[in-house]
Amino acid sequence: MRSAEKVATGCLLCGDGSGGRPVTDGLLRRCDTCQFVWTASDLPPPEQLYDRAYYETDGYQDYFTSAGQRRYESARRLRWLRSRVRPATLLEAGSAGGYFLRAARDAGIDARGVEVSEAAASFAREQLGVPVRTDRFEDHRPGAPVDAVCAFHVLEHVTDPRRFLAAARAALRPDGWLALEVPNIASAAARRLGSAWPAIAPDYHRWHFTPHSLARLLAESGFRVVGQDTVFSRFYWRAPARLRQARNLVVADFAACRSLQVSHPTLGDLLRVFARREDR
Repeated sequence: MRSAEKVATGCLLCGDGSGGRPVTDGLLRRCDTCQFVWTASDLPPPEQLYDRAYYETDGYQDYFTSAGQRRYESARRLRWLRSRVRPATLLEAGSAGGYFLRAARDAGIDARGVEVSEAAASFAREQLGVPVRTDRFEDHRPGAPVDAVCAFHVLEHVTDPRRFLAAARAALRPDGWLALEVPNIASAAARRLGSAWPAIAPDYHRWHFTPHSLARLLAESGFRVVGQDTVFSRFYWRAPARLRQARNLVVADFAACRSLQVSHPTLGDLLRVFARREDR
């Protein structure tokens, strides 16, 4: 039986100690002071939670056997990263099976990763030939500072986002870049679908960010936000079959925007942020 790490009793963002109020059919709690949202239940430690079953059935269902989709996602993320910064060195926190690292290294970037899941890290090393260390990113000692730290769908999973961001800042050279992507709890689909919104994922996601709350957390952690936008989930869908499987998301997106655009300043399912390390 897995042990669980206790859910926060106070608000991560503003420190309000009231414990928030239940929302989204009791799956989440929302701070009455600053409106930050977190998962109501306790979750196992990350190194227990993200085992092989997470990648094969419980979380992704097909992660290790869907190379085409993973490469497609990674190429899009690399293109987004290089639209703002051209790093020579890069550290990916929560690098999973290593597909983004493989894309980055193929583009000439000295890229390496840290991943808490031994199953995923082993896949990255053995199947894709990329350097990934098995560890909690917060405990990792990176050595030489890097130009960029990337974390795609990681911050919502970690036990302590402030400690995670402190580790990211320590890994960066002065004025280095942080690139994040997380689910957006303020998205059109989240508001329309409520507890049926897939990205709530209360068995795995501890924290639920909005553009405002993430920007505030970054500013308080020694970063300056220099770019922020959102994309709808279909931005990463490779095949029409995925569109059919997620019809409810498309309906929610269209109802809010009256458009099938794939990006929006605030209403997309996925929140993307560029930030730079500030030295005070």
